[in-house]
Amino acid sequence: MDINFELYKVFYHVAKHLSFSEASQELFISQSAVSQSISLLEKKLNCKLLFRSTKKVSLSHEGKILFEHIEQGYNFIKSGERSVLEMHSVVQGDVRIGASDTICKYYLLPYLKKFNSQYPNVKIHITNRTSPDCIELLRKGYVDFAVINIPKNPEYADMEVRELKTINDVFIAGKTFEHLKGKKISIKDLKSYPILALEKNTSTRDFFDNYIKSSNIKVTPEIELGSNDLLIEMAKIGLGISFVMSFFIEEYIEKGDIFILDIKEEIPSRSLGVITHKSIPLTVASRRFIDILG
Repeated sequence: MDINFELYKVFYHVAKHLSFSEASQELFISQSAVSQSISLLEKKLNCKLLFRSTKKVSLSHEGKILFEHIEQGYNFIKSGERSVLEMHSVVQGDVRIGASDTICKYYLLPYLKKFNSQYPNVKIHITNRTSPDCIELLRKGYVDFAVINIPKNPEYADMEVRELKTINDVFIAGKTFEHLKGKKISIKDLKSYPILALEKNTSTRDFFDNYIKSSNIKVTPEIELGSNDLLIEMAKIGLGISFVMSFFIEEYIEKGDIFILDIKEEIPSRSLGVITHKSIPLTVASRRFIDILG
């Protein structure tokens, strides 16, 4: 089917903003030209892509499917463009990273500082999402790479996985549960205490749920949060026992605000890693950043 790619470009901008006026402003063409392009594309594809009213624009079922593909293709093209422009120099350009706020704060910060000092003219863009969400951003081309907690059996056939650091998870508690300090505790004993954990649809929560399931017990967290920092703070004030990664709690341990419970059953280790897309070439700047990670 021979369709002018400019029509897809117009469709992308309309679907992205759900607005004919915003699309016309971005493309520097009239709203009438935008409308004509959409009508022509719908005629070529023999289906309705957009529903238009006086107040809003929405995507049809076919429009949603088409946008998923166009959105990915658009980001792939932009990535390729950036790769060519940066081929002979890394003094300009940008790096787009997907990572959780915890990984940014407790792992990436020193590397961000080092990269910025070496390449001050490269702009760093960070999108904070959960690890599963970062993978979706990478698949759609919104980020160059993601630094995430790698699941035990990752289904990343379209990704390259590079392990950076071993992660150990622990249960922590504050002074309210001082009587548990130094004692060997079975995971089954934790059923008697309030458990605090990250909310669902995060890699750490998935890991927690699988660990509890493998121990043949049922534990339902009393409090579910979207922040590891809050899990620590709530453990400190005695609201319960929190499940967190050990590599960012050293400062709190040294201060005596919290302590690590000695669990009889082994908690398996996992990995922190950098994920790239096999089909999206990395820019020079992105490759340099990953090299700094080690």
